[in-house]
Amino acid sequence: MHVLDEVAGAIERGFLVLVGVGVDDDESDADALASKIAGLRVFDDANGAMNLALADVGGAVLVVSQFTLLGDVRKGRRPSFIAAARGEQARRLYERVAAKLRESALHAETGVFGADMAVELVNDGPVTILIDTKRAF
Repeated sequence: MHVLDEVAGAIERGFLVLVGVGVDDDESDADALASKIAGLRVFDDANGAMNLALADVGGAVLVVSQFTLLGDVRKGRRPSFIAAARGEQARRLYERVAAKLRESALHAETGVFGADMAVELVNDGPVTILIDTKRAF
């Protein structure tokens, strides 16, 4: 990931996690998200079954703040971001997700909150999963 042509965060094998913080999200949502990410078993084992988590494969996490995930396009042609948390709340919870992942003994890199970032991804799989802490796990 680059910000102003400088590398801001990079990982090899692992997850690119786009974090969108909603106005009604709190610390418990950040904690639940980090826990779920750390425990996801989506890497193949020796039999080709998705049984391994990040720690099992020496994986890392690149955590990127992405308020546009909360964009609502049900009406009109321009997204509404009224459901996205504002500045300080979003930054606090985004940083908490990264900190909790690190507490899980995972290597976690972050972008620059609020910056215009160029994120590069090699999607090996692909496995793309939406985790919404407001919907039951």
